[in-house]
Amino acid sequence: MASLFSNIKQAYKLFKQVDLAALSKLSAKVDLGQVMQTVSKMDDKQLHGLMKMLSHSEKKKELPPIEGDFYHLAQMLTEEDRATQLKVRAFMEQEVKPIANHYWLKGEFPFEIISKFAALNICGVTYKGYGCPGRSSLLEGILAMEMARVDTSIATFFGVQSGLVMGSIYLLGSEEQKQKWLPDLQQFKKIGAFGLTEPEVGSAVAGGLTMEAKRVGNKWVLNGQKKWIGNATFADVIIIWARDVDDDQVKGFLLKKGTAGFAVEKMEDKMALRIVQNGIITLTHCEILEEDRLQKANSFKDTAQVLRMTRAGVAWLAVGCARGAYESALAYTRERKQFGKPIAAFQLIQNHLVEMLSNLTATQTLVFRLSQLQDEGLLTDEHASLAKVFCSLRTRDIVSRAREVMGGNGILLQHDVARFVADAEAIYSYEGTKEVNSLIVGRAITGFSAFV
Repeated sequence: MASLFSNIKQAYKLFKQVDLAALSKLSAKVDLGQVMQTVSKMDDKQLHGLMKMLSHSEKKKELPPIEGDFYHLAQMLTEEDRATQLKVRAFMEQEVKPIANHYWLKGEFPFEIISKFAALNICGVTYKGYGCPGRSSLLEGILAMEMARVDTSIATFFGVQSGLVMGSIYLLGSEEQKQKWLPDLQQFKKIGAFGLTEPEVGSAVAGGLTMEAKRVGNKWVLNGQKKWIGNATFADVIIIWARDVDDDQVKGFLLKKGTAGFAVEKMEDKMALRIVQNGIITLTHCEILEEDRLQKANSFKDTAQVLRMTRAGVAWLAVGCARGAYESALAYTRERKQFGKPIAAFQLIQNHLVEMLSNLTATQTLVFRLSQLQDEGLLTDEHASLAKVFCSLRTRDIVSRAREVMGGNGILLQHDVARFVADAEAIYSYEGTKEVNSLIVGRAITGFSAFV
């Protein structure tokens, strides 16, 4: 009798939690008397389980944070570097993410963010002097990832400015050229572009550029075309690589906006990196002074110094693109409901998410070590090429799975993953195709060159 009284008492407490309106609705659906009778027959363990179930149903399930850094690599950063990372993350989330899809769809560049970029003081982050911060290559890579995590186009724009353009001048320019250009480029008072690829010369740039340079007195006369040149339509200075017709060696030149004989046409109808303003450059008897030739760029081996450095950065961009896709997909699957529950609760979806995270974590740890090698002065062409190959391949897989778990919604820009899917294709090809980078690594490990 005491046990029955105790059960009825607990049942009474249970039904007291239901308001009268809810109780009225409930009575229309079930026999409350029968429910009371059933509850009264429960033992203490059964009642406890029922109370626990009802209590949990009232609370929203607390989910783990959405975090692509599964192995906590950020904990290995200094406090200063971590603060800079979070500052750039906030900038990308607040200033770029709300406008990325709009500008990507229109194929236009958001010029309003340039002054805000300058305020971050991160351009040319690894260089010393000339207004540059003089920080680590690891931080540079982390920041590239943070940018690409939100939008790969903006990360590419920044990489051209900070890496290819400033890097060419920093590594290969005279002291006068460094003093003239680097401070303004660092503060985005001047915008740069990097002209290496040509309409008929992509992977074969080391073997022979068709852009010709002929020295005439204290001037160089350049003729030819460049293609896929990011920032070309609005750059103040373009690094032009051309073949010296007299010694057949590659030289670098600082081409200023407005120079006679210079023309640029914006490339339209791209399916990827649509915010990046790529251009086809045509130089017709374009005269450049000897003082505007990069004084330490005398062969393609010198050009390769710049590419080695920036190729490592592209591997980080791939990781950022993959991370953005993974985190977007994870957030979506936790909100999207089918068959009465979030699709993240289904086994097949979890399998996709775990495979995405596995690949993402592998690429993150690889580029983390890559940047450590760079800071230690041990980075080689094959190190950078292996990272470019592996990271861009894995990114392709990650964005594909991210799109898959979203079903039809995966092709809508509003969910961001469609943009990551398209941009991953550009990352896969630029700064050396998968095949060319594979041959660089193959040459290093076998001792035989398979290049033509």
